[in-house]
Amino acid sequence: MPAVPKKKRSKGRQGKNSAHFHITAPSLSECPQCRSVKLPHRVCRACGYYNGREVIEVEDEAAE
Repeated sequence: MPAVPKKKRSKGRQGKNSAHFHITAPSLSECPQCRSVKLPHRVCRACGYYNGREVIEVEDEAAE
């Protein structure tokens, strides 16, 4: 049989417990190829490079 709380937690105590649950901004790094901002350990959306080689082919937006 699992443990059961003896009394109901008040809203104030419940809020203090979850005070550290907040949204944090994602960490960003610079692409060494094109110097645009990207998420670390991800393919760059601007140039398509990852780890010094082209992984995906990116179309130019100016051509459209």
